[in-house]
Amino acid sequence: MSRLAAPVWDVRPAIRLDRDNPFLLLQQVLLFVWNHDRSLHFFIDCLGFNLALDHRNERGDRWVIVAPPDGTARICLIVPPSESDEYPLIGKGRNTVFLTENIEKKFRKWSGRGVPFLHPPQEAPRGSVFTQFDDPDGNRFWLIGFDQATRDVEEERRRIEEHLETERRSARELEIARQVQARLFPQRMPRVKTLEYAGACIQARQVGGDYYDYLDLGGGRLGLALADIAGKGIAGALLMANLQANLRSQSATASDQPQRFLQSVNRLFYENTADADYATLFFAEYDDTTRRLRYANCGHLPALFLRDDHTLEHLDSNCTVMGLFEERQLFPGDTLLLNTDGVTESANGNAEEFGEPRLVQVLRRGRERSSRVLIDSIVEEVRKFSPDEQQDDITIIAAHSRM
Repeated sequence: MSRLAAPVWDVRPAIRLDRDNPFLLLQQVLLFVWNHDRSLHFFIDCLGFNLALDHRNERGDRWVIVAPPDGTARICLIVPPSESDEYPLIGKGRNTVFLTENIEKKFRKWSGRGVPFLHPPQEAPRGSVFTQFDDPDGNRFWLIGFDQATRDVEEERRRIEEHLETERRSARELEIARQVQARLFPQRMPRVKTLEYAGACIQARQVGGDYYDYLDLGGGRLGLALADIAGKGIAGALLMANLQANLRSQSATASDQPQRFLQSVNRLFYENTADADYATLFFAEYDDTTRRLRYANCGHLPALFLRDDHTLEHLDSNCTVMGLFEERQLFPGDTLLLNTDGVTESANGNAEEFGEPRLVQVLRRGRERSSRVLIDSIVEEVRKFSPDEQQDDITIIAAHSRM
């Protein structure tokens, strides 16, 4: 016979952070009884205790341990041999005390289960209320209720409930912020005939500071924007929303005056953020008719430009202040890749970064695939390389010049 609800050594004490004052826990007390099964019925069925251990060892000795619902202490029920020194102690236990926050409720409940109380709860010195009862062997127990104990329990419950409510409220607010931010990413893709493109943002938290967008600039022109905001979480998300609003509100001037467009965005972003707030931005304007790409790299990572002949170009940072443009001509088969440092700086367990060379390898392997499949391949390789918790947002735009 072996019934094991939880090992006798499986105790989970409250965490204590003070190493100079280590915790001390009462694991179990001994109670001498005539019959294990009768005592188990009393403690489990009448008192509502849990079975912690019911085991016979190789010699046939039976070990039975029960525990109150909180599990912080246990009672070892022992049936001693008749010739042992402990045999006369059966039923002689007198000093085991249980403390409850609501003694009247406990008294009514246990009385209804047949627990033989000696008297109803009554007042004792120093503000306590107590009663007594016996087990089937005559061992006597005290049940004590203290007003202070009740107040302490209620205060702890209130504190826990407030903490849980704060967590629930924060989770709701974060979920709302995530939904709002999801709507800030492009909901439609302007149509162009000569370019197949896609984008994705995989946030390290529910909300983040990476940003990408597609802008219809009119006249067959497409704007591609990718930015990395300083900061993460709610703070980064607010800055991201600020930059997105500036870009979209000023995009009407982009087709005729691209320099003025980015200078205006830069001014608005600067005026509406704190001194320590900043963003790196890669903005590209693609002409669907001429296949011309004009871009401004404002302190961002170099974009990777893979030509159809396998030549790789870097579209490096060309300005720290938004507003300066350079140009490239796209030919059928060329591929443009924009990304944030969440891709290249993803690290493995050895603190080694994914890096641009690995990114270029994935780009070369996937250049014949669609932009969406290429992005998925990059994300898959990054996650294989860095399987632990994602530390930074991963944002990518890929574009293939069609034949």
